[in-house]
Amino acid sequence: MDRGTVENTKASKTSRHSSREFISNLLRKYGIFFIFLGMLIIASLLSPAFLTKINLINIVRQISIIGLIALGVTGVIVTGGIDLSSGSVLGLACVVAAAFSQMPTGSRVLYPAIAGNPVYVSIIAGCLVGMLAGSINGFLVAKTKIPPFIATLGMFSAARGAAMLFTAGRPISNLRDDYNFIGQGDIYGLPIPILILVIMAVVTHILYSRTKFGKYIYAIGGNEQAAYVSGINVTRYKSLIYVYAGFLAALGGIVVSSRIGSGQPGLGVGYEFDAITAAVIGGASLSAGGIGTIPGTIVGALIIGVLNNTLDLTNVSAYWQQIIKGAIIVGAVILDQQKHRGAK
Repeated sequence: MDRGTVENTKASKTSRHSSREFISNLLRKYGIFFIFLGMLIIASLLSPAFLTKINLINIVRQISIIGLIALGVTGVIVTGGIDLSSGSVLGLACVVAAAFSQMPTGSRVLYPAIAGNPVYVSIIAGCLVGMLAGSINGFLVAKTKIPPFIATLGMFSAARGAAMLFTAGRPISNLRDDYNFIGQGDIYGLPIPILILVIMAVVTHILYSRTKFGKYIYAIGGNEQAAYVSGINVTRYKSLIYVYAGFLAALGGIVVSSRIGSGQPGLGVGYEFDAITAAVIGGASLSAGGIGTIPGTIVGALIIGVLNNTLDLTNVSAYWQQIIKGAIIVGAVILDQQKHRGAK
């Protein structure tokens, strides 16, 4: 074989290798978006009602609460942690906000002394409760070094118990109209829950990707010891990310309680698992810290929404839907582990 042929063969192999590497990187970076696009096509073929404006808006409105929680959960996972308490924190925050917004007249007023407040007072009260729960999680994880799984599992139980104790296990109804408008109203035809999700997604994306706070939480997740040696206050920033996650869970509670016009202590059961699923499907890694993006998380939440909607439109049993969701969670984690094992 002459020299020219050998060089051509080497060049051909190099070109093929470069092409495979390019495709591999493309799929690793944007694969979730291709999957989402494929799901949209399949769903539209399975049901002609899928692509209607009403149905599409309904999908996004339904995932708005999970999406809000998932924004905070993503940051926690980026730091190498986990938050199992967000559903319970949502339930506690929603009953507190509802109590502040309950109409002061009638026989079923829970706490007359705080009822009938303007909507902003209810929002602040609910968000403060969520941030308090998040600060406790952050303190336990960052200061006492308790594993995040255990710390947030404790809050999972405590926050739900506090919600039941606060309401004596009863729903809080007869809320002010301006409070209910948060979940039931719209602006120029776009439901307010969707607007809240979009605004918070943009804010959180900027916070995680364009600020010192975001750079530090990614550094902590990538290598906590190296972050500490480089001068980052690891305890402070790990605590703050749990506070932010608690705030977003509380905001989700306000949205869902205003949407149904009632603060119920049982709201949010299982929401934390849907939020974690959305984050993991969207690229946040449970096996390696420092990985995860807000656009990916939003797409992950939309994938869950499209899946649930498609299964409903095609009359799949609710029991099968739970089984399918469980399989997706396990599959997403397996793919995540294989992806990072292959990258080493």
